[in-house]
Amino acid sequence: MPWDMVRAVPGIRRSPVEFLTDTTRRYGDVVAFPLPRTPVLLLNDPAGVRHVLVEAHRSYGRATLQYSALATVTGAGLLTSDGEAWRRHRRTVQPAFHHSSLAGVAEESVAAAERLRQRASRLGPGEPLEVLEATSRASLEVVGHTLAAADLSGVAQDLVDAVGRALELVVGRAQNPVPNSWPTPSRRRLEREVAAIDRICAQIVAARRAQGVAEDADDVVGLMLRAGLEDAEVRDELVTFVVAGHETVASSLTWTLDLLARHPHVQQRLHEELTAVLATPDGPRAPGWDDLTALPYTRAVLEESLRLYPPAWVITRTAIADDVVAGVAVPAGTLVIVCTWALHRHPDLWEAPEEFRPERFLDAPRRDVGYVPFGAGPRLCIGRDLAVVESALVLATFLRDRRVRPAPGARPAVESLVTLRPKGGLRLLVEPLRP
Repeated sequence: MPWDMVRAVPGIRRSPVEFLTDTTRRYGDVVAFPLPRTPVLLLNDPAGVRHVLVEAHRSYGRATLQYSALATVTGAGLLTSDGEAWRRHRRTVQPAFHHSSLAGVAEESVAAAERLRQRASRLGPGEPLEVLEATSRASLEVVGHTLAAADLSGVAQDLVDAVGRALELVVGRAQNPVPNSWPTPSRRRLEREVAAIDRICAQIVAARRAQGVAEDADDVVGLMLRAGLEDAEVRDELVTFVVAGHETVASSLTWTLDLLARHPHVQQRLHEELTAVLATPDGPRAPGWDDLTALPYTRAVLEESLRLYPPAWVITRTAIADDVVAGVAVPAGTLVIVCTWALHRHPDLWEAPEEFRPERFLDAPRRDVGYVPFGAGPRLCIGRDLAVVESALVLATFLRDRRVRPAPGARPAVESLVTLRPKGGLRLLVEPLRP
């Protein structure tokens, strides 16, 4: 009811993911919000979610506040675009994410994880590792080669920092009742950050063009240049893949290490698998592309982490035509909200949904209806397989002969920004693994 919404405003601003989850627990799997002008439907019904994302996907578009706000930073990239522009861009960059390209991603992932191991080895006794910062750096090193077939360390961190600051401003503006068109200080700061993003992307594109674009180029920027895309289009996809290919992997790895630190029995079983697969007379070796099929529990740990802490914690769509979802009439123009966090904790789909149980992904087939960390249907994340390969090999490389434990102090709260992040970062102790 309207009064419920008024009372909920502080909770919505404090933690939208908690608000949406509590709402489904209180009102059920299909909830209508009493907002003026635009009908809003919170959908947590698994079959209804599949209908919107898969079966009737053509009837639901991305013209939503969520994607419009993202587009302020990313432009019309794959995350925010629709229609023919989306299809054209996706066809253009698809080869960069083809299965044949993943062996190169695996090699880059292991190399980035080895550098992460070296940084962790330089920590003093009892000195914790800042995990979000470390995983962000590792994922950035991998995504740089995927984006532009080069080490972008000279400019990529500047780009990531500018994108991060811009996204924080976008989230802050979304929680502020002041119209976005007003010339506020936050709007001026956002304009400056977007201008900085434009300059850095122009530098990356110019450098990649100067390398020459061969016929067999398989990096994102090279593919787009070869296809004749305008520089503005290349810029938008560059920023999109920084958000989708860097932030999401860093978030996933961060929460995975946190869960392992808090569940020693799971970490022990993971170590047993890594030892069995990677053992040599001189100690465990680094994993590689050919080892992935022999690491099912490592993959299950990551899948369960993605269930509990999906980086893309909310999916929104706008109904283009009148429809019926979960028995409810949905008029054209309705905003449909799917909270992935809540769906992944649906008690009808998951036994003990709040518990960290990786074995559920060994003992049962993947629940495609209620498990959507990468979305579903034609809009399934193009980088899903890349993210899985990268995350599994970074995790296996980093933990093959060491363990993580919680550092002293309070555990950080979950911050639901563009992705789920530990508020204020996450610190863990990294110790040698002793027999």
